[in-house]
This record gives sequence, structure tokens and C-alpha cells, in this order.
Amino acid sequence: MTAPAYRHRELAAGRWAELSLAAQLANVGSEVGRMLRWRGRDDRLSEGAFERALELLDLTLADPRWRGRLREIGRARELLCDAAGGGREYGATLEELDRYFLAFAVAERSRR
Repeated sequence: MTAPAYRHRELAAGRWAELSLAAQLANVGSEVGRMLRWRGRDDRLSEGAFERALELLDLTLADPRWRGRLREIGRARELLCDAAGGGREYGATLEELDRYFLAFAVAERSRR
């Protein structure tokens, strides 16, 4: 069995584990923002941002430091999938998720 082909190779190789949870989720939020920016304008770019966001959430879920937060992180992933598919299951929207992840970017920036 081969290892998954990560788009974020450097992060998957261990750099991701050096980031705080807020920084990890802020990076996910960057991809959600890209999804919003390209939605309806360039499906290929929007889909690429979606795939990268999922990959970053998967890396976050695999980070052993967040064992106690897996339900919340997993739910964010589930809502992202729902929003990307039109919000049929939970009524999730990319705009709402963008605001959710923006809070982590603000928190991370205020730490510096």
C-alpha cells in the first residue's frame, strides 16, 4: 500500500504538527475563501481549493494533539462537504464556514 499523495507535502511531512490548532484551522479557512472566490467562475480552481481544504482537515484530524477535539474537527469537515454539495443535508453554506474559519485566523494573528 502506498502513502497518499498530498498536495501539501511539506505540511504532511511534519510541519503541520508544529502549528497551533488555530493556525491549522486558519489555513483550512484560506482554502474555503478560495472556494468562495472561484465558485461559479472557475470550477477547476474551486474544486482544487475544496480538495486542499479536505486534505488540511484530514491532517488536523490525524494530529494526535487534538484527540479531544476530533468531534468538532470532524463536524467541520462534514459541514464543508455539505456546503460544497449545496447544503442539502445540514443547510451549510460556504459563507458561514468562511466566517467560522476566519475566527481562527483572527485568534492566531492576535497571538503574535
